[in-house]
Order: sequence, then structure tokens, then C-alpha cells
Amino acid sequence: MIDANRELSGHKETSENRVAGKIGDKMGNKYSENRIRAIMARHRAGFSKNLGQNFLTDYTVIEAIAEGAEINEEDHVIEIGPGIGVLTIECADRAGFVSAVEIDKKLIPILEETVRGYDNIEIINRDILKTDIEEICRNAQNNNLNLKRVKIVGNLPYYITTPIIMKLLEENVPAESITIMMQKEVADRLISAPGKKTYGAISLAVQYYCTIDEIIQVPAEAFVPKPKVDSTVLRLNIRKEKPVRLKDEAVFFSVIKAGFSQRRKTLLNCLLGICGMEKGELSEFLENLGIDSKRRAETLDMDEFAEIANALVSKVE
Repeated sequence: MIDANRELSGHKETSENRVAGKIGDKMGNKYSENRIRAIMARHRAGFSKNLGQNFLTDYTVIEAIAEGAEINEEDHVIEIGPGIGVLTIECADRAGFVSAVEIDKKLIPILEETVRGYDNIEIINRDILKTDIEEICRNAQNNNLNLKRVKIVGNLPYYITTPIIMKLLEENVPAESITIMMQKEVADRLISAPGKKTYGAISLAVQYYCTIDEIIQVPAEAFVPKPKVDSTVLRLNIRKEKPVRLKDEAVFFSVIKAGFSQRRKTLLNCLLGICGMEKGELSEFLENLGIDSKRRAETLDMDEFAEIANALVSKVE
């Protein structure tokens, strides 16, 4: 772990340089493509395709993410994939403390340079998928009792968006919200509803854990290097109470997974492999629940999946 002048109490120094920097962002966008490329070249760091590195150059988007996350001085912000730190310092100007988790070693010197003068930022050189988020939260809380909430932000690499989201949700990370940039196509799937082509297992999984707010649409031109697709920023508000009552969460997700395993097949055919019933028995089982066995999974809402799962558990009890 690398700390940037870390002193968790009284982190706000004189902010004249930060205000000047922020004005520079708004008026001249000091994180322009040319400037970012120059910074990377000076540090002899390239843009990693393997890590899906695309850095924001539009301050309007950077500000929208921080505002959309509703960050204030009582918040501990965990940033995933800070890159060269443009969102990091925007969050630090608002938050009590920021933990920036970056996997790429070559970006650490650039991050340290970007956050110099901030004593409420720590830089953690680690893979987020192998990181104990609760440990980061405990360490920050132990050093600053004024922190009341955890909020996660990030510009996620497209290739690993879903695994990161599901890690955070399935591990019950003690966060209030997760405000993240992702490929527009992925965002469309997360917010989708029954009956749409984009509706699937990931839609149900995320909506089971969260309510979702769309913050901003981001064109490809807002990044360097420019990706081939547009992006969307969503805020996932972690639910205090789940939207359905389940007898067994694992069975619920097994039913969902099986239902969407072969989208063109009927619910009856998709569920045969997990229910331990013959086709006729399963058809009758579904009909007794008021669910047409000829329907496809994409037409079922969360309540109906929960009803099937709970009935399956009851059948073997």
C-alpha cells in the first residue's frame, strides 16, 4: 500500500491550489488528450489494452460522476481504477477520505504526482478482484472516526465490469452506493426490464441487490484513447432490504441462471436440468404457480423467479 502524505484527520489544507486547478479544468480542461498523452510519455507509460485503459478528458463527466455519487465530507470513497487520478482529486475535494485502488504499477508514480498536496488520499496498488474491501474500510474508519458512509466510484474496464460489480454485491461490501462508468451496452442490460432483449440474469442479479439511477451518458470522444463504444454512468444504490423474500438465495439464482441458459427455449425445457422432475411433473408444477410453462425466461419478473425458487425449496423440505 502506498500512502500519499496520509494524515486522516484535518485533511483539508489551504485549498487555493485545488480551486485554481478546478477552475483550470472547467475553463481549459487541463486533462485534455494532448496533456494526458504528454504525462504518460514523460513517465514512459503506455495505455494498456489488456487492462482496458481509457482515461477521461472531459471535466463535465468527471464532475458528474462525483456529483452523482453524492459525496460529502463524511464519506469514505473507494475508487476503482483511478488511472492518472482525474476523478480521484475531484472526489477528494468533496470526501472525507479516498482510497484509490489501481492495479497498474506504472501508473502509481503518475497518481502520486497528481494527488500531491492532498492528505486525504491513499493509493493502493492492488487488483480490486483480489482486494479485501472490508479491510480498506476498517483501516480508514479506525483512523478517522468522522467517516460515516462508504461510497464506491470508478471508471471500470469494459472487459471486467460484471465480475467487479458482482464481487462488490455478493460480498456484501459495506457501501451505500456504487457509482461507476461502464460500456453503454452493459448499463442497458443492468437497467433492463422483462420483455426486452437486453433483459437477462445480470439484470435480475443487480436489481436484486440495488436500485439503479442513470447519471450521465458519455460519448467515446470523452476518452483517450477513444474506445469503440459509448459509455454510461450508473449509481447502484445498495438495498437495505431485498425486493423479494427467499427461502434459499442460491436456489433463486440457480433458477435464473438455468432460465437464461438457452434464451430461445421455453422455461419448461430450461428448468428440467435443475429441478429433479420429469417434464410432465414440471409442467404441472409451473402451472400450479400460475406460470405458463411455455413462456421464456425473459418474460418473467423477479417476483415470478422468486415464486418458482421458493416452491422448489418447499417441495424438497
